[in-house]
Amino acid sequence: MSDPKSQSKPMKEQLTYANILQLGAWTGIFLLFASYAIYVLGVMDPHIPLETIPTLWTKGVHAYTEAGAPVGWTWLGLLGTGDYLNFIGLALLALLTIVCYLILIPGFIRHKDWTYAFICIAEVVVLAVAASGILGSGGH
Repeated sequence: MSDPKSQSKPMKEQLTYANILQLGAWTGIFLLFASYAIYVLGVMDPHIPLETIPTLWTKGVHAYTEAGAPVGWTWLGLLGTGDYLNFIGLALLALLTIVCYLILIPGFIRHKDWTYAFICIAEVVVLAVAASGILGSGGH
């Protein structure tokens, strides 16, 4: 049996990572529930009328974009509509990974753990480029 005192302790950045991840995840989940309630209860008018949605289910994404669905980051301009308000919670959950990796980088550099520092930096770059849409991926 190993001595508990000999086990390494997490870096303060790892504890901050865990705390931010927990707070961010619960905040994102709350925002998703709240925005869904706003949408379902009709508090805010949707961008795409609710009665139109079932007719688009059997069609491809092209028909949905022709009906007025945004492409890429243009959803930001539709946050005042009931059907796109929920993107705030989704964006927060997606952004958490990048934020948490950014928090880890200084600790890994301080401990001269270059492999993990490089992995975190690479993750941030890859996720940021993917989210930016620079490469034109995502099927839009």
